[in-house]
Amino acid sequence: MGEKVDLLLHSAAELITVAGGSARPRRGREMADIGLIRDGAVAVRDGRIVAVGPTRDVLERVETDRATIEIDARGKVVLPGLVDPHTHLVFAGSREYELEMKIAGVSYLEILARGGGILDTVRATRAASPARLKEVAQGYLREMLAQGTTTAEVKSGYGLDLETELKTLQVVAELNGCQPVELVPTFLGAHAVPPEYRDNPEAYVDLVVEEILPAVAGRGLARFCDVFCEEGVFSPEQTRRILSAARRLGLELKLHADEIEPLGGAELAAQMGATSADHLVQISEQGIRELANSNTVAVLLPATTFCLMGTQYAPARRMLEQGVAVALASDFNPGSSPVNSLPLVMGIACRQLKMRPAEVVTAVTINAAHAIGQAYRLGSLEPGKQADLVVFDAPSYQYIMYRLGAQLVDTVVKAGRVVWRRRGMDAC
Repeated sequence: MGEKVDLLLHSAAELITVAGGSARPRRGREMADIGLIRDGAVAVRDGRIVAVGPTRDVLERVETDRATIEIDARGKVVLPGLVDPHTHLVFAGSREYELEMKIAGVSYLEILARGGGILDTVRATRAASPARLKEVAQGYLREMLAQGTTTAEVKSGYGLDLETELKTLQVVAELNGCQPVELVPTFLGAHAVPPEYRDNPEAYVDLVVEEILPAVAGRGLARFCDVFCEEGVFSPEQTRRILSAARRLGLELKLHADEIEPLGGAELAAQMGATSADHLVQISEQGIRELANSNTVAVLLPATTFCLMGTQYAPARRMLEQGVAVALASDFNPGSSPVNSLPLVMGIACRQLKMRPAEVVTAVTINAAHAIGQAYRLGSLEPGKQADLVVFDAPSYQYIMYRLGAQLVDTVVKAGRVVWRRRGMDAC
């Protein structure tokens, strides 16, 4: 007699497991190995996967009853729940007015220097109540869930003062218990220099290191600390100081690195043992080599370059060829990437980063899970892991990236529970 299961998904045209990559991130040719099973099945008990394989094999090993939820995935594709390892989800206001400026050729850093960009969102976020921030974020999370995102990293960084940074991270903590998408919090107090410290940025670094970071760590509100290491924002030396303080307080490290200017952010991330280095549009050849020889995941954000109307994207193919572990993320934020759809990011990655569809699948599942320190439990479909999966109404996994912008998600399962289903239109 087989093991009783709570949920059984069966008959998938393609079941993509991405199995076998939990110990370390995939790199090079490994990224094309996605574990495709035709006519595949997944069995779940108590929120965990207990069996994966061809439908006939799984059915022989498990037992169902009236309480078992069955999902017939005939003609559909099943992937692990998508993981978005870089978002700025909690903020107030919007910045659609910047679109006109970008069309006119005003650069991202110029908008910031004029007091706009991040600083505009800082003003709105400081003024917003926690209830309002939570309400707005829940709306965005519903959109993300409908696109297959089951886990997302969320950064603070639109406070740039003690009160608002704590307020933002507390909202993230509350959101974790009231909706299905699992959130991993990151402190990004060093996102920009606030206006009140414009003439003395070192004093703001002092504030972050001596007051804000200890308060965040002491309340257990963040797992990671991130810094925007960029010309006109935070220098490599300031970045190292902030991250060193964060590590002493028990936080893991991330960097916004080499996005606009090649400042050596990738090298710094590798040298400091950061979990990820993100953006990397201007990464140096030395930076690529150092990332390839490290466990730091390169998180690429092609929707950001697209939304900024840039012509140069991160050199993904060079990274892949040299053995860098690559993940993809949305960078969802109100300015440079108001995009929270990972399937859209996946389509852009194929077209602009020249990543192959199988590499893209790896980049938004197991490697994305590594980029937030969760690959031991998320990012693949294999026994023992949390049962996060997405059913796409697609004949093949390539079709997801081919149908750029289409709504293909049919069903989303989080921790063994169906949390989203598409409602079809009434027939004529």
